[in-house]
Amino acid sequence: MVLSTNIPLSRRKHNLINYNSNILLLGSCFSENIGAKLAYHKFKTLENPFGILFHPKAIENLILKSVNSETYTEDDIFLHNERWHCFEAHSTLSSTNKEELLSNLNLAVNQTSTAIQNASHIIITLGTAWIYREIVTDSIVANCHKVPQKKFLKEILSVTEISESLEAIVALIKSINSKASIIFTVSPVRHIKDGFMENQRSKSHLLTAIHNIVEPRQNSFYFPSYEIMMDELRDYRFYAEDMIHPNKTAINYIWEKFTSVWFDENSFTTMKEVDTIQKGIQHKPFNPNSEAHQQFFKKLQQKKETLIKAFPHITF
Repeated sequence: MVLSTNIPLSRRKHNLINYNSNILLLGSCFSENIGAKLAYHKFKTLENPFGILFHPKAIENLILKSVNSETYTEDDIFLHNERWHCFEAHSTLSSTNKEELLSNLNLAVNQTSTAIQNASHIIITLGTAWIYREIVTDSIVANCHKVPQKKFLKEILSVTEISESLEAIVALIKSINSKASIIFTVSPVRHIKDGFMENQRSKSHLLTAIHNIVEPRQNSFYFPSYEIMMDELRDYRFYAEDMIHPNKTAINYIWEKFTSVWFDENSFTTMKEVDTIQKGIQHKPFNPNSEAHQQFFKKLQQKKETLIKAFPHITF
C-alpha cells in the first residue's frame, strides 16, 4: 500500500548547477532557506540584497532599478519610529542613520546589477499576490515597515498583472544576460494572516501566472516547491511550531528534490567534501591539545587546502 504521493520530476539536461555557477536568489523567505543550503555547501551565491521581497512587483522594481543602475536619494526614504526606511526594501536594510540606509540601498543595487550580469542561474521565489498600495503616492510598496495600515490599500494582483510583471522580469534580465536560467518557484510558507481562503487564492494566482510565462526554450523554468509541500509532505509534522513555515525536515526534503533536478552529478561529491569539512569545523574537542585532535586538525586543514585549490572562491 502506498501512503504518499510523489510528484514526478525530470532531471535537467543542460545548464546544471555546479561549483562554477553564479547563483542569484530573490524573493520570499523560502528563497533564504534554499540560499542557506547553497551557502553552507559553498556555492557562489548572492541572496536577497534588498532583503525578503514577497510579491512579484517588488522583485520587478528591484530588478528594474538594478538593470538601469538607478541611485537612491533622500526622496526615496523616510523616518518612522526613529529609524530610516525605504518602502522598496525590507527592514533589514533600515537604519537609525540616513546615510547608512542610502549606502545600503545603493550597494544592493550595484550588487544585484553585477549578479544579474554574471548569473548562470537566477532563482525567484514568489510568496504572495497580495500587495499594499500607499494611498498618498498611489505606489505599491515592498514592505510597510509598521506604518499604520490606514495609510495603505490592500489589493490582490490579478493573474494578468502577475504574468505581465514576470514577463517584465524575464525581459529585464535577458536585456543584460541572455544565457541565465531563470527558475521560478512558489513559497510553501502559508500567508494565513491574509486569511485561509485568501492565501489559497493568492497562491493560485501566482501559480497560474508563472505557468503562463515559463518557457524552457527561453531558459525560464518552474520548480514545484509549493506542490511538494502540499502534496508530498501533507502533514503538520513538516511545519515549524507556528504551523506556517516548513520545518527543517521539510526544507531538507525539498532541497534534496531541487538538487536532484538541477545539480550536476559531479557537484554531489564536492558537496559531501564540504559537508565533512563544515562538520569538522563545528566539532568541539574534549582536549584541544591532545595528539588525536592535532591529527584531526591537520587532516581537516589538508582537506580545506585541496578543496580551495580546486575552487578558489571557497572560504571557510
